[in-house]
Amino acid sequence: MRGERIATAGTSKEIASLAGPQTKRLDLGGRVVIPGINDAHYHCDVEPSGFRLRLKGMDPTWPEVAEEVASAEAKAPKGMLVLGEIGPTALDAPQATRASLDKLAPNHPVVLHTWAQHAAILNSAAFAKLGVKEDEPDPLGGRFVRSADGKLTGLVYEYAKFRLDRRLSDLATDAEALRQAREFLSQAVRLGITSVQDMSMNGGTERCALLLEKAPTPIRIRVIRMAGSTSKGRDTQEGRSLPRNPVPLLTVSGTKWVLDGSPIENTAALRKPYTDRPSTSGWMNFNEKEMEAMLRESLSNDDQLMVHTVGDLTTETFLNAMEATGGKEVWAKRRVRIEHGDGIMPDLMARSKDLGVIVVVNPTHFTLGELLVKRFGPERAEQVQPLRSLLNAGIPLAIGSDGPNNPYLNIMLASTYPGKPGEAITRQQAVTAYTLGSAYAEFAEKDKGSIEPGRLADVAVLSQDIFSIPPQELPKTESVLTMVGGKTVYDTGLVRAQ
Repeated sequence: MRGERIATAGTSKEIASLAGPQTKRLDLGGRVVIPGINDAHYHCDVEPSGFRLRLKGMDPTWPEVAEEVASAEAKAPKGMLVLGEIGPTALDAPQATRASLDKLAPNHPVVLHTWAQHAAILNSAAFAKLGVKEDEPDPLGGRFVRSADGKLTGLVYEYAKFRLDRRLSDLATDAEALRQAREFLSQAVRLGITSVQDMSMNGGTERCALLLEKAPTPIRIRVIRMAGSTSKGRDTQEGRSLPRNPVPLLTVSGTKWVLDGSPIENTAALRKPYTDRPSTSGWMNFNEKEMEAMLRESLSNDDQLMVHTVGDLTTETFLNAMEATGGKEVWAKRRVRIEHGDGIMPDLMARSKDLGVIVVVNPTHFTLGELLVKRFGPERAEQVQPLRSLLNAGIPLAIGSDGPNNPYLNIMLASTYPGKPGEAITRQQAVTAYTLGSAYAEFAEKDKGSIEPGRLADVAVLSQDIFSIPPQELPKTESVLTMVGGKTVYDTGLVRAQ
């Protein structure tokens, strides 16, 4: 390395012959070195303080949720915010309403998010705390569910939920937000993560950028605009006044929109109804004309577009919108990103490749096999969430965590694919997707993602050989030395200078 870049690479003998009297030599003890991990899909959220429910597992029943909410009512100081995460079982329960929560916790604002983050249940005190009135209009792309008499039931979906997420985030003090940002950054360098592409909801583009500047960030962060909407339309101005590079390691670029929901809440838009709920096929947050508007904005702003797209109907509609706004001639080199890509069914893969789409997958989602069979039926469940099929089709692939940010857990899941081993990729392919693939997904492959001359010296020296250890050992991996631009940002002391 020389300065912030890799000067050359080769065998130990070749490199040793280039060393001079001022060269600093590091003995890595035979450890594996990889390009720094680039998490292509992360939400660096800002959360307010409050009483957090200790629910059993990721899918508690409604009686289990009710018991914990009642316990919080008895234990938490009056008026303290009560927060919890639920799964599909509690969300689908008929008791999952504002009225039920009002009875369980009349003296506390209660917000129960689904862990997929596309729906929530609130009580009356929570609506009041977040400034939601009984006649609150639905924002474009979102829903406040109402009963037959027009009253709020407590259920909120998509951009209505995202609006409340922003208001919840605003309740966090600057000190709380800064502490959370620093905790995330500390964990990232310990795991060998040197780049993060941060989808800025719920904190908002401006606040996220300011927090990372104040922290300050020791790694490269790309803050991606992820704005909300009102009843009048999408907010297309959030973050536009920010400079592209507020500080050296921080970049503000790209825009993301959420086109549909997820199978957890039965809100991903499908071409055929849900198997377990034939009365619905989910829904798209935006119609095809609105998707075309997003694409045109991307062109006029010279700004990369990213879309959360899960259902196959949403995927097909978005590809139609790309073709209606210029098709391959316009989009092949623009690197439009589909985040998740669960709904790229076999008949949509050739079109996706032809249009130059990049898919950012999240391997922790591959653990949803049983739920997907329930939601989609065995045949469709076998086809959704493709992985190896994407590579075989020639579609560029990147990996992001979208949850626990342990990259080696994601590498394990990508290279084993629970319940669907035929879609698994090799560990080498997974690491490449997590480094060079993620760099390509942000137009940065000439600067990072590989260890070769001229690239930025962003590297991680790992605690174990991730290419040879048993799969179940992968999540235990950490970095013993993390460098960003040739500077050490994390050091356990296990690597010694010669």
